[in-house]
Amino acid sequence: ILQETGLSSIRIDRDTAVTLIGKFVIAPLIMVGVITAFTGVFGAQNVLETRTFIIQAAVPALTVLPILANEGKADVKFATNVVATSTVLFAIVIPIVMTIIG
Repeated sequence: ILQETGLSSIRIDRDTAVTLIGKFVIAPLIMVGVITAFTGVFGAQNVLETRTFIIQAAVPALTVLPILANEGKADVKFATNVVATSTVLFAIVIPIVMTIIG
């Protein structure tokens, strides 16, 4: 499925945009909240470890997502589009995230 997906087949519709915002913006913000909450409980973490967790929260969607969508009788084209789009945008988003977190 992913092999058949080329850059020309990538479409950013409303659902894909919401999914990508969730993956690249909301997930890292949630991780910042989790880290902040647990810092009060367990103490401060290493700065490198904190940055790693935030960046890991913004990595592209799992490549197994289209397979899981197929097994679950879900929208395989949408899942494939999300994986392809998030993988391509990852090269743009990660430097931005790294700049923001210092």
